[in-house]
Amino acid sequence: MNDLAWVPQSCTLPTEERPLRVAEWDALLSERLTSASRPEPLRLRLDLAAGPGVEERVMELVERESGCCSFFTFTTAAGPNLISVDIAVDPAHETVLDALAARTAAAWRAR
Repeated sequence: MNDLAWVPQSCTLPTEERPLRVAEWDALLSERLTSASRPEPLRLRLDLAAGPGVEERVMELVERESGCCSFFTFTTAAGPNLISVDIAVDPAHETVLDALAARTAAAWRAR
């Protein structure tokens, strides 16, 4: 999924920076994803393996993503072995969450 056409116009991240941000998410998912689920149509849950510096990495990425894509609502919970990230969107941005879920599935298959 190298095509970024699914990124909505409401995203304020400069176009030239979008592939870099997507690559950051892809790297995090390919390195740390332990499970993903879609408990509701407008919510994606990611469970990531914890480790040195991982919580800070996740929090910094979530903060930057929230800054440019205000339609995302992130909720994180960190434990000793796992960092959970819930990503929610409004109905108008369900296709964006669908694309993120597809990228997550691709990262899982690539492991």
